[in-house]
Amino acid sequence: MSKATVKPTFEASRTLRPIYTGGSTALDATGRILLTCVGEDALIVDLDTGDQLASLEGDGEIITSLAITPSASHAIVCSRSMSMRIYSLSPFDETSQSIEAELRRTLKPHTAPVVTTAVDPTGTLLATGGADGSIKVWDIRGGYVTHTFHGHGGVISALCFFEVSAPDSATKKKSKRRSDEDADMEDFASTAGFRLASGSEDGKVRVWDLHKRKSIASLESHVSLVRSLSFSPTENALLSASRDKTVIVWDAKTWKTRRIIPVLESVEAATFIADSGLCVVGGENGKLRVWDCNRGSEVTHDQEAGEEFEAIVAIQYSPGLSFAMTVHADQTLRLHSLELLSDYQPGSTLEPLTIIRRISGNDDEIIDLAYVGPDRSMLALATNTESIRVVSVGPSEDRSTGQGEEFFGADITNLEGHDDIIICIDADWSGHWLATGAKDNTARLWRLDPKSSSYTCFAVFTGHAESLGAIALPRVPPPAGSAAYNDPLNHPPSFLMTGSQDRTIKRWDTGKLPPLKGEKAHSPKAVYTRKAHEKDINAIDIDSASALFASASQDRTVKIWSVEEGSAVGILRGHKRGVWSIRFAPPKTPVISSETGTSTNRGLAVTASGDKTVKLWSLSDYSCILTFEGHTNSVLKVLWLPPPQVSTNKDGEENQDDDDDEEAATASTHKSAAQTRPLIASAAADGLVKIWSPYTGELETTLDNHTDRVWALASPTPSGSRSDVKPTSSKVNTTPYALVSGSADSTVTFWSDTTSATYTATVNASAERVEQDQQLQNYVRAGQYREAITLALQLNHPARLLSLFTAAVNAAEDPTLPAEDRARAANSLTGNPSIDEVLQSLDAANLRSLLLRLRDWNTNARTSRVAQRILFALFRSYPASTFVELAAQSVRGKNGRAAAGLKDILQALSAYTERHYRRVEELVDDSFLVEWVLGEMDGGVGLGALTNGVNGDSEEAHEKDVVMLEA
Repeated sequence: MSKATVKPTFEASRTLRPIYTGGSTALDATGRILLTCVGEDALIVDLDTGDQLASLEGDGEIITSLAITPSASHAIVCSRSMSMRIYSLSPFDETSQSIEAELRRTLKPHTAPVVTTAVDPTGTLLATGGADGSIKVWDIRGGYVTHTFHGHGGVISALCFFEVSAPDSATKKKSKRRSDEDADMEDFASTAGFRLASGSEDGKVRVWDLHKRKSIASLESHVSLVRSLSFSPTENALLSASRDKTVIVWDAKTWKTRRIIPVLESVEAATFIADSGLCVVGGENGKLRVWDCNRGSEVTHDQEAGEEFEAIVAIQYSPGLSFAMTVHADQTLRLHSLELLSDYQPGSTLEPLTIIRRISGNDDEIIDLAYVGPDRSMLALATNTESIRVVSVGPSEDRSTGQGEEFFGADITNLEGHDDIIICIDADWSGHWLATGAKDNTARLWRLDPKSSSYTCFAVFTGHAESLGAIALPRVPPPAGSAAYNDPLNHPPSFLMTGSQDRTIKRWDTGKLPPLKGEKAHSPKAVYTRKAHEKDINAIDIDSASALFASASQDRTVKIWSVEEGSAVGILRGHKRGVWSIRFAPPKTPVISSETGTSTNRGLAVTASGDKTVKLWSLSDYSCILTFEGHTNSVLKVLWLPPPQVSTNKDGEENQDDDDDEEAATASTHKSAAQTRPLIASAAADGLVKIWSPYTGELETTLDNHTDRVWALASPTPSGSRSDVKPTSSKVNTTPYALVSGSADSTVTFWSDTTSATYTATVNASAERVEQDQQLQNYVRAGQYREAITLALQLNHPARLLSLFTAAVNAAEDPTLPAEDRARAANSLTGNPSIDEVLQSLDAANLRSLLLRLRDWNTNARTSRVAQRILFALFRSYPASTFVELAAQSVRGKNGRAAAGLKDILQALSAYTERHYRRVEELVDDSFLVEWVLGEMDGGVGLGALTNGVNGDSEEAHEKDVVMLEA
């Protein structure tokens, strides 16, 4: 049997996508279900695992406010289009990790966009505050307005539901005298305590009685926009926070000022902490501060103000939670532990609240990335910012566990130190050392120790006159048994190479730098500096022996340099535009031969360029061996991938007979060769990642999961070879992802190598197909039409199916059949009762498939007789409703496109059937003429000739012939 081809296949297994891009947020009472804005859509996220549970499609306008009920039963989305959409949410399914969201109502709540919303603690009422200055209270399940309040002079900026203690007995008696019905009294007792507080841009706070449907207090102490309101049942007080840099505590009985707290920063959010007189406050300084509302003093120690992009824009907290979540202007979410507050004694001070998790809502553009950690369980991301985000991409025995570190994509740490955007990063062979280059003209070397959660800057390299665009570390392990091999954490890489927009390259020796004794990083000097190119340097790479390095530039060339001397030993010329990436081939790469050249033991290099091509070079004579064309835009990154892993089963997956030993041996040799040959991955500005074979020169597969430029590629095997060894970890390369890509669309895609599974499935399917084909032939030989036709339909064998029908119909019309069989065939729709039985028991899929085949057979006059016979049987066997239902079903082909509709199939059948009918009618008409001519020939022409020959009456016979011809 023929073997299946070993073709590399990859699948997008996981994707890190933005979960928050700015705007409103909402958190349920459990602190697990988070509702955020992502562009014009709303997203429901599991805060425990980071999974995206559901997406609520927007209406094309910016979302102005979000709300979720405490039980996460409903979500409310308000947009600038002045619409409000209410969704019902299914209970969270732990197994499927999803929530089903169903749109219940779409409303227009105000004459201007909704600015803020609030849900009451029971989850039944929703308050909306509009830019028109009005407030409305809605029944969430019913979707109708219960209250409308007017009185504010500007935009409503804050809302808060709360409940005060029930009225005393005197109040009840007075109310009872005013009422003549006991029902009214009961209603008053149950709703009299419900209140709604509102704040507006004019600095006023109003308190509304939901039972009396009017304002019962107007609080006028703020002089700027009120951003937050919170109520404490324990303190029986209302807290208001404003951009006038004050927080005011109001007594809920008298509605007089109890305490004015000058927080000395523009406050954006504040909330009471349940069962305490403490509140947390956040604003322009970007730090979460705790205040004692009774004493008016700050509980936490002084904290240095953060950058402008760190400003807190919202705080999410519900009573009973062990944390408070702050939302920052840089689209990050931070969870602060409230454990310290449980031990607070009035008058004492505490350390700032511990940040137990930091979540990046949006990574902006992914410029570069690299696997780090001894087991490659972390990923370092350069995200168009001044810091490196390190996230978890798998469980690890080498990383100390903690809250939030176990789920995929959780933030481990942020490497901060650069003063400008980081452009390039690179990791060494061990995963303990990471190098970064930035626009601040400096490079940094970071020491990563996951076991002790220590991530520090080990050295700072200064000397370049312009921003760094390229950086490289040695990727191959040092000699086995050496100290650097056995303890890489305490032995930094031997050297570091950098390239800059100042067109120079520098070598920095780092292997002999001593361990840090303080917080100050080393500042070594460059070993040498070389003027390398005429334009910006985009990439640098070091070969497997650490003897050569290459620099790629916008001047369309790549130069090969000696690491030791810093002298150029070769130039790669051939690209028509700037070269964006360069990578040396992994060690022990097999020799490549092509029409233009052959590689030698000196190795190979692959480059990616703005001319949309990828080129493979021989380092023996610096000539181009192959050029890969296929991208439609600039190729930005190139990478060597290890050979695909193809495993064989216990039977060898070959299933050959003993006579096929030679073929099996040849196939096994080819497969073994394929498994030792590395691949090339390229990423381009067309949003695609392509996998190439340098040995066939062909495109193996295209990976498509991005919508913008793909800037970054990384593999867990740093040198591109599966022989990489990690002595510091018992689990080597445990990550299941063979490739990871990062794009300007803010997404990171993890690609799994599915070659082995695909190959196994292909071989198994091929073997199963052969067995079914043999079974079909057995049925045909045995004359078992029922089984044969059913199997032919399942296998989608139209030619064999046609031959089965033709043989069965011809056999039924055989005149040599016994009388009993001829009678049975005459009473059959198709001429064979077994076929009738098969046709009458077809399911919808097989019936549609058969109609499709009949359409094709009916177009040919030679096969139309059988098609018409089968079609006749089908329409006699099934009612019209069956075909109507079949026409209503939408069917997709293997490529995902819509297949031909039943209506089109029936129209084609009808058109050709009419054509066949007309052809038969014409044949019938012609048959009458032939019959008449033959009759006349027997009685006229033949006799006339005979009479003429006997009687010699030629003239009379001639006249008869003329009459016959005229007729």
